Formats: sequence, C-alpha cells, structure tokens
Amino acid sequence: MTGVQDTLMFREAAEAGAAVCLQRAENRAAVADLARTLAAGKPSLLLTCARGSSDHAATFAKYLIETRLGIPVASYAPSLASLYQSPMPGLAGQVLLLISQSGRSPDLLLSAEAARRAGALTVALVNDAASPLAAAVDAVVPLHAGPETSVAATKSYIATLAALVDLVAAWADQRDLLDALERLPDDLEAAWHVEWEIPQAFASARNLFVLGRGLTLGVAAEAALKFKECCAIHGEAFSLAEVAHGPMALVGPGFPLLVFPPFDEARAGADALLADFAARGADIAVAGEGFASTHPLPVAAGLHPATAPIAMIQSFYRFANRLSLMRGLDPDRPPSLAKVTKTR
Repeated sequence: MTGVQDTLMFREAAEAGAAVCLQRAENRAAVADLARTLAAGKPSLLLTCARGSSDHAATFAKYLIETRLGIPVASYAPSLASLYQSPMPGLAGQVLLLISQSGRSPDLLLSAEAARRAGALTVALVNDAASPLAAAVDAVVPLHAGPETSVAATKSYIATLAALVDLVAAWADQRDLLDALERLPDDLEAAWHVEWEIPQAFASARNLFVLGRGLTLGVAAEAALKFKECCAIHGEAFSLAEVAHGPMALVGPGFPLLVFPPFDEARAGADALLADFAARGADIAVAGEGFASTHPLPVAAGLHPATAPIAMIQSFYRFANRLSLMRGLDPDRPPSLAKVTKTR
C-alpha cells in the first residue's frame, strides 16, 4: 500500500517553498524590467488566458491586479483564437497574460499570436522557459518550479501565485507585498507541516462545496479541482458572495463544505453566511479560527492577505493527498488524465 509520503504529489508539493526561493532569486531582474515596461505602457485592460489550475491562478491574478492596480482584468477564452479564429480588436497597448505549466497547449500559442498581431503586449508565466509559448511572447516570467511529474499540479501552481504577487508588487511598487514575499517560503514550510483533520463527511463524500471570496476564490477553485481529479469527489467552487444565490438549496444536514476565508475586506459577511450553513446542519471545515465551523483547520497567524491563500492551498495539498489515499486512489495518476493537455 502506498504511504502518504510516498506519492509524487506529496514530494513535489513539499518543494514549493524552495521553488519560491529560487524563483525570486532568478527572476529579480526580469520581473523588475517587465514591471517598468507595464508601468510605462499604462494599460487600461489586462486579459488572462489559461486552463485548469493555471486558470485558477488567473482568478487570483484578477483580484490581485484589480485591488492593487485598479486595472480591469478579464478572461480571454483560448478557443476564440483556436476554433473561431476571431480577431482581437481594441487590444493595441493592452496586455495578454498567458499562464501555463508546460507552455505547449496549441490554443494558448494561437492566442498569443493573435494578441501580438492585435498590438497587445504578451506575457507568459510558464514553468518551461524553453517551451513554444515562451518563444511566442514578448516577455517571460519563468516559474522555476522544476520538474513536476504527478498529474496533479501543486508546486507549479504555488509558484505561479508567488510569481503573480512578485510581478504586481514590482509593478505597483508596494512594499507590503514585497515583505510578504520575503516571508512566503517560511510560511509555506510552516503550512506544509500543518496536518489538517479529515472529517468523516469528506472521507465518504460524493459531492461537496469549496468556498472562497476575492483573493481566496482562485484557491477554492483549485481545491475543487483536486477533489475531482485526486479524490473522485464532485467538488464545486463558489464565491461566498454567490453561494446563497441558488447553490445553498443543496446544503442540508451533513453536506460537506470547505471554506477558504479571505484575510481582507472580503471577509465581511462570511461569519453570518457560515452561521446559516451551520444552522442547516452542514459539515463545515474552515481554514482558520473564529468562524462557525464544525472543523476549524489550523492556519498560521499574521499571514498577509495576498499570501495567505498560497499558504492555505499548501496545507490543502497535504490534506488532499492523504484523502485520496484514504479513499483507495492514486493521487499521482487520476484516471483518463494526462500531465500535458493539448487543447485546440
């Protein structure tokens, strides 16, 4: 029987802190140059282009850029370039941010080419700096996560979030973000050694919700994906601001909820909503203390709002790895999935 620490997912996720250290050291000059280019260009719009875990990182980017820089961020559907061959009018002087682990998906390559023809600045966050996507864009921010063999992305996702914080910190020239990044490797190391309890409702679940808001919405979506691919649980992610608009009708006694509460102003209203779920008899696991929850999950005190989601998803990866094995599955080899997805 495979032990908890024997999986590739466990070993690779444990390397996230070291990957962030390497990334910051290696990318310092490139990120500073790109930040100056972005600040000088004064874009009024930024589009993200990604799939899977990378798209969840793009959700994090949306909230980070909109709250820190005041620039609207929208998601560009890769199929607009690959299937519909739709032009991208109005993008001159704007930014297309492409996020990919492999840098080999044809639809992202076609999107980059279309954006460049439209006059946009194309930027890629990619783990393989020698990939076709890296060669197709104006600027590259390498993730430096190193080889990742498990189908489940872990350290590469964390490295993407760290790279986004690094880029926005330099672009916005905000000291608090830079200070948070300096602490992040230690925060990740501490988060990795936190053992979250696995509630029985999660061990036997077929369906569950993962909730977040603002900067934690992207990690909620990432956790929901890991529940699907590693644990064979139909996990769905919702914003704490949206879950009451219909999905709450499914929540009754024993229904599992995993909550990633935001550490900033977006926390407003979360307490009342979780109290409502508790009154319905839901089985609620919350990353952090001070909420109406059945299972408080430990999170270090003093985390910065922009890096707290990164620390929380690190603890979750350990949780998901153990839950997968508990359910008799192999987290490294989800059925019918491959590490590199080449979508058109």
